[in-house]
Amino acid sequence: MDTVDASEKPRVHRKSVLEYVSWVVFILLAAGLVYSLTTNPNYQWDVVAQYFTSASILRGLGLTLVLTAVSMVLGTLIGLLVAVMRASSIRPIMLAASAYITFFRGTPVLVQLIFWFNLAALYPHLAIGIPFTDVSQTINVNQIMSATTAAIIGLSLNEAAYMAEIIRGGFTSVGKGQLEAADSLGMSGMTKMRKIIIPQAMPAIIPATGNQVIGMFKETSLVSVLGVAELLESAQLIYARTYQTIPLLIVACLWYLAMTLLLSYPQSLIEKRYSRSTAAIGRTIMPTESIQIGEGK
Repeated sequence: MDTVDASEKPRVHRKSVLEYVSWVVFILLAAGLVYSLTTNPNYQWDVVAQYFTSASILRGLGLTLVLTAVSMVLGTLIGLLVAVMRASSIRPIMLAASAYITFFRGTPVLVQLIFWFNLAALYPHLAIGIPFTDVSQTINVNQIMSATTAAIIGLSLNEAAYMAEIIRGGFTSVGKGQLEAADSLGMSGMTKMRKIIIPQAMPAIIPATGNQVIGMFKETSLVSVLGVAELLESAQLIYARTYQTIPLLIVACLWYLAMTLLLSYPQSLIEKRYSRSTAAIGRTIMPTESIQIGEGK
């Protein structure tokens, strides 16, 4: 008669009494929540359905997505520049980048948005030109600093401070052995950055950047204080007229939740892609490194 090794038997997870109790409590709470949501007439689900796809709400959602995309692109580009400055060996440049990061991370983004919107109170006119020449152009700050412009500037500059630290952390995650191997191959600084540092830093940068995108999407609600007609402001404009506050806030929350879930999916795909590319880089560069070192000896 065949005997089965005890180590090959599948391990059976025995549920404890606490787990059964937890399930009962969870089901009771979920049932109570569903009952409250479906029986409380104050939620006014018919009003939620009425305004969920209304034209003004969809326009506000579109503007929210535009603000998120533009602010993240500009914030990432500026953040990359600040990260390079932060890693510079030239002390004044490094100190300037550190001061930038400290200021924008240390002050509330809402305060920054209001500050940029009222910039004309400090600088009504700005002159841009070539020093020591008569070539200059005066700009009326009050005319160009609209609510949308102030929102993009405020969100982008604030995001750049966080992206600078994320990118710098990704660069420092690249092993010294990889950098030494690239140096031994005679790679230039740009080639090393493009083929070694950036691909291997991406697995550390992408997850945090994905979280920043989701955070930025929700953070755009702050620009409603400037009067920008994004998603939350659009909902506020409607309930200021109809006095249906709760249903319109539910509409905004449902759209924020739906878009957050939608943005999370491509983030997971990008993470998988870069994890595979990093493994491939690790397999290819190390044999090359050993060959070059052997030839040098």
